[in-house]
Amino acid sequence: MPNVSPETARLTFRALEAIHGMIYFSPHGRERYAEIGLTERGMIYFAPRSAAMGPVPADVSVATFFNFNPVAVRSALPEAWRIATPADVLEARYEAVDRSLRQAWGEEVDGSAVREAADLARRAAERACERPQGRPLFAGHAQLPWPTAPHMVLWHAQTLLREFRGDGHVALLLTEGLDGLEALITHSATGVISAEVLRVSRYWSEQEWAAGIERLRSRGWLLEGPGLAFSEEGRWRRQSIEDRTDQLAVYPYEELGEQGCARLRELCLPLTRAVVQADLGFPAELVARHTNAR
Repeated sequence: MPNVSPETARLTFRALEAIHGMIYFSPHGRERYAEIGLTERGMIYFAPRSAAMGPVPADVSVATFFNFNPVAVRSALPEAWRIATPADVLEARYEAVDRSLRQAWGEEVDGSAVREAADLARRAAERACERPQGRPLFAGHAQLPWPTAPHMVLWHAQTLLREFRGDGHVALLLTEGLDGLEALITHSATGVISAEVLRVSRYWSEQEWAAGIERLRSRGWLLEGPGLAFSEEGRWRRQSIEDRTDQLAVYPYEELGEQGCARLRELCLPLTRAVVQADLGFPAELVARHTNAR
């Protein structure tokens, strides 16, 4: 099997991430979930992402999602399962994805670029399915049937690659002794995304966020003073988590090799830009991040 570098794994994942991630912002998602009775903000995130695992109790999602406030998860689950079944939620999710990608890609939704990208991404995702051990959220999605339309195959493949990478990332965060809130704070300290976006989207209060900062300062991760500034040790430890996450994510992309991964990125970068520019609800800083991706 061809060697693939950890950097290639990261770059290839990032090139496709918005193709999956748009479903968390798309108005088509909110519309379809409302049609099956899910209208509360937490339910329309936690139920669709959990549904592949079945009607799991809240604490399974707390464990696998990791950085969301457990109080918010428990307010949505299992109540959502009394309103709609996981099968209903998954059907609504896939219909919302279909509508969203058709809006973004128009006549190109069935074009040669999407078809080729879907084939490449599926090959990588199917290799990931050979190693579900230790990756529970990935494993739940891996047992779902593959769609048939190429744009849906591409979305499902990136969903699998995302959760495969994410489960490995969670394991490394735990190894470093970080809880979910502390993981978010250290992520924000890298400068990749603002603290407020992470705090609000993961349901943490200002007081909880401030307490998490103080815990990290007391353990030497962050410097004293205004804002979020890593100590040398904190910067090294966070970067080590990112580097090892890339290493753990290499396995699926070895199916494609460096050349195949480069081709997948070439195909998907224009598709990603079309998604983030398609009025699907992406926050402004994420639009800029994906539009400028290389």
